[in-house]
Amino acid sequence: MTIEGNKNTTITRPLRLGMVGGGQGAFIGGVHRIAARLDGKYELVAGALSSDPARAKASAAELGIEADRAYGSFEEMAKAEAAREDGIDVCAIVTPNHVHAAAAKAMLEAGIHVICDKPMTSTLEDANDLVDAVQKSGLIFALTHNYTGYPMIRQARAMVAAGELGKIRVIQVEYPQDWLTNKEEDGDNKQAQWRTDPARSGAGGCIGDIGTHAYNLAAFITGLELDELCADLTAFVEGRQLDDNVNMMLRYDGGARGMLWASQVAPGNENALKVRIFGEKGGLFWEQEHPNQLTFSAFGEAPRTITRGSHGAGDAAAHGTRIPPGHPEGYLEGFANIYCDVAELITARLEGRDPNPMASLVPGVIDGVNGLKFITAAVESSNKGGVWVKVGESS
Repeated sequence: MTIEGNKNTTITRPLRLGMVGGGQGAFIGGVHRIAARLDGKYELVAGALSSDPARAKASAAELGIEADRAYGSFEEMAKAEAAREDGIDVCAIVTPNHVHAAAAKAMLEAGIHVICDKPMTSTLEDANDLVDAVQKSGLIFALTHNYTGYPMIRQARAMVAAGELGKIRVIQVEYPQDWLTNKEEDGDNKQAQWRTDPARSGAGGCIGDIGTHAYNLAAFITGLELDELCADLTAFVEGRQLDDNVNMMLRYDGGARGMLWASQVAPGNENALKVRIFGEKGGLFWEQEHPNQLTFSAFGEAPRTITRGSHGAGDAAAHGTRIPPGHPEGYLEGFANIYCDVAELITARLEGRDPNPMASLVPGVIDGVNGLKFITAAVESSNKGGVWVKVGESS
């Protein structure tokens, strides 16, 4: 179990990391493990890597986890690790959505900090319950909206907060992909199978998988809260149970208006996340497939490009930058920045000191419940024929 430190404590070891999910055949587990290793701040020492106990054990062996710390369930892992002198400090949860809530609560009740993949849960009810569990535990809960870790996204947020765009008027965000253009879930594609299954994914398909990233990115950069939305969710592929394309209009507190498009049936798009923010004084544009550049257009002036590592980037971008400009940084480093900031938050507690304020930008449990409110409102709006629905007031 994690033991809180004092002001005379200095932590010289990597944080001990456990993982739920992410075993053989999984995609996102490998991404999390790379991110955790990148800065040397974690050591993976325990895992309940599959709901199949035999696969869980085999997966752990492949990753070099000792046999006595390869568990058949997350419940077993939480209990056993909490009882160890060298138990895990933090657990990464990288399962399909429907497992997130129970696994997270088990770890929190065992005194173990949590890093959870998004969306936070599969239902709004579970999300609200998890907020209560996090607040009761007093532990750190981080949500891996990894795009918030990109240096130029941190730069954009800092510029908006500094008033360089003036009052925000228009927000446009899109996230098209094409990998579900055909009915991949009928084959052996595990990622397609669970993401299109309402029992494991929740009520939203595309809206939950990538629409939440688009929603979260707009909120992270602007700091604005979404008041209401009008959504049209469509399953274009015949027989698909959940949406694969999303169009919606957005109304934010303070008067800003927005549009969001997310699709997984848009041929020619691999991972084309883009965001445009326009205010009274200027606008910003960023695209994930060219993540190291941010375009800023002050009204009446020629657009200028801010690049990661140089050319106008400030402290917020520098905090998430590892290598000189011109060398690509992106997806894995974005995840690693989340892990690095979580390590700082946990280590600061163990050492009895205040954390680096930059680390506080990590998405948390409130961001997670806001994401579920967004999904729930979008599904309700679409089911009612595309009516305006207040976010947070849908059932």
